Amino acid sequence: MIGAIFAGAIGLTLVLLNLASMALAGRRWTRARTERPTERPLVSIVRPLRGLETFSAETLRSTFEIDWPDYEAIFCVQRANDPIIPLVEAAIAAHPHVPAKLLVGDDPICPNPKLNNCVKGWLAARADWIVLADSNVLMPSDYLDRLMGAMRDDCGLAVSMPLGVRPSGFFAEVECAILNTFQARWQYASEAVGNGFAQGKNMLWRRETLDKAGGIGALAAEIAEDAASTKIVRAQGLKVRLVDVPFEQPLGHRTAHAVWSRHARWARLRRVTFPAQFAPEIFTGAVAPVMASAYAAKYLGFGAFETAIAVAALLYGAETLLAAAAGFHLTWRTPLAMIVRDLALPVQYLDAWLFDDFTWHGHQMSVRDAAEEAAGEVG
Repeated sequence: MIGAIFAGAIGLTLVLLNLASMALAGRRWTRARTERPTERPLVSIVRPLRGLETFSAETLRSTFEIDWPDYEAIFCVQRANDPIIPLVEAAIAAHPHVPAKLLVGDDPICPNPKLNNCVKGWLAARADWIVLADSNVLMPSDYLDRLMGAMRDDCGLAVSMPLGVRPSGFFAEVECAILNTFQARWQYASEAVGNGFAQGKNMLWRRETLDKAGGIGALAAEIAEDAASTKIVRAQGLKVRLVDVPFEQPLGHRTAHAVWSRHARWARLRRVTFPAQFAPEIFTGAVAPVMASAYAAKYLGFGAFETAIAVAALLYGAETLLAAAAGFHLTWRTPLAMIVRDLALPVQYLDAWLFDDFTWHGHQMSVRDAAEEAAGEVG
C-alpha cells in the first residue's frame, strides 16, 4: 500500500511538472512580439557550412534578407572541394548589398568539427556583436531584432534552439515532436525558473563576454560548444536568454536512423557536459508518469489500464493544444509522433549512459575521450 501511494505521488508530481512546463513555455510563445531594439549596431553573422542539404539554397538566401541596417555575413567551409561553395558564391554575388565573404580552411583546436570551422569566421568578424548560426537555420527578416531584443544588461548570450518545420515522412514528424513541444518546451521552462542554457543552433555573443574567457578557443573547454558557452556565461554572473519564439529549421525527409543518431549524440553530450541535469531526464516524457500512475491505480483498487489511458490522454492532449496555441507544426500524425518519441526516450536515456562513441560530420568521436582531451588542453 505504501509503495502504491508513493508511486501515485510520483505520478501526480510528474504530471503536474509536465503541465507546468507546457504552461510556462506556452505563455512565452503565445505572448511573443518583436520589439525593435533602440540601438541597432553592426552585427557579424558567422555560418559554418559543410556539404549540400535539402534546403541549402533557401537557408543561405535568408542570410541576406534580414531587416537590419548594418550587418556582415561570413560563411566558413573547411575544405576547398566542398560542394556547398558554388552555392555560397552565387548567393554572395546575388546580394551585393550585404557585405559577405567565404572563408575556406580549418583550425583544429579541438575535437568539435563545427567549432574548428567557426574559428576563422570569429577572428575575421568586424563587429562587437557576433552570431554563430548553423547552416540549416532559416533566418526570418526580424532575425537580428529578435536576438538583440532578447539581450539585457545581465545577459551574456542570446540563443534559439531549432523549431522543426516542413517535415516529410513520419520520422521527420517524430523529430518535430522532439524539437518543438518537448525539447523547446523544457528549455523555455528551465529559463523561466532561472536556469537558462545555451543551444548551439543560434548564439548571439557580446564579443567582450567571450574575450574575457579567452576568446573563441574557450569554447573548446567542452566537447559541445553550447555547453562551454553556458558555463562561460554563468561563470561571469550573466544569464543565457532565449528569443521569444524559436527560429525555424526546415526538416524535409528524415529516416529513423538519422533521427535516432542525432538525438542519441545530443543525449551523450548532455550526459558528459551536465551529468546532474541529465540524470532526471528519464522523468521528462510521458512514460514515467503513465507507468507510476497505472501502478498506483492497480494497488489502490482502480483500473490500471484505464488510468494509464487517462493520464496519457491528458498529457498528449495538453501538448497538442500547446502546439496549436503556439502555431507550431501540427497534423493528425503529431500525437502518434509524440508517443513514438516518448517510447524511445527511455531507450535513448539508457544508451546515453552506456555508450560514448558517435559520428559527427563524418568524424568518429567519443564523448568521454573528447571531454578529457579538452579538459587537458584547458587545464
